[in-house]
Amino acid sequence: MTKAKRLYVVDDDDEIRILLKTYLEKHQFTVLTADSGEAFLADFRAEQEVDLVILDIMLPGQDGFAVCRSLRAQSQVPVIMLTANSDEMDRIIGLEIGADDYLAKPFNPRELLARIKAILRRMEHSEVVDIAPVAHRFYRFAQFTLDTLSRELHFKAEKESLSGADYNLLMLFLTNPGAVLTREIIAENTRGRDSAPLDRFIDVHVSRLRQRLREDARQPQLIKTIRGQGYILTASVEAISDVRD
Repeated sequence: MTKAKRLYVVDDDDEIRILLKTYLEKHQFTVLTADSGEAFLADFRAEQEVDLVILDIMLPGQDGFAVCRSLRAQSQVPVIMLTANSDEMDRIIGLEIGADDYLAKPFNPRELLARIKAILRRMEHSEVVDIAPVAHRFYRFAQFTLDTLSRELHFKAEKESLSGADYNLLMLFLTNPGAVLTREIIAENTRGRDSAPLDRFIDVHVSRLRQRLREDARQPQLIKTIRGQGYILTASVEAISDVRD
């Protein structure tokens, strides 16, 4: 018998917690809840057997951004952030600090369920891939080296850690060099849902990755825009098992 996936809902709104717990349990999930970031983090540190976290941004005490940062310091458990703010910047900040997806309030529980299932499918696929021996820990391209174990991007003597969203997008390009990636493909592989019409989020996400790659915003050379189609990584990519190779 398959063990039920464990979800953690963190929201200070009693009605939302009860609604989500009831709805998600009907779909065979085990659901834990907390009304503050502090309570959630204390419980998570003690147990950590959680498959996905649904995290509200507007929490008393530590807000969702602070909670996500603390969580990312100890775990890569998937996080879907809930926001009452339609401002695109909130969504971008959430993804920059390691959230896997976002959903604006008010939302349809069915949409949340679809996103949860999409993320868990990706995680299961990643776990299957990871079972095989890791043949290529590093990816070299242009003047960069990506360490897939530490998720650090090295440029000359500098290095920086990548958020879950930036890492996933970069890996998508590195494993498909020279291929045109449509917005729909990028959305499906990094956000677990199709890109909505006129959704600028993918463009903003690519723009942020270009900044990490020190691209000229007016004339990017590594990740180029193919008008009407999507984006393409123009650099050759070398996958190696050891930086000494």
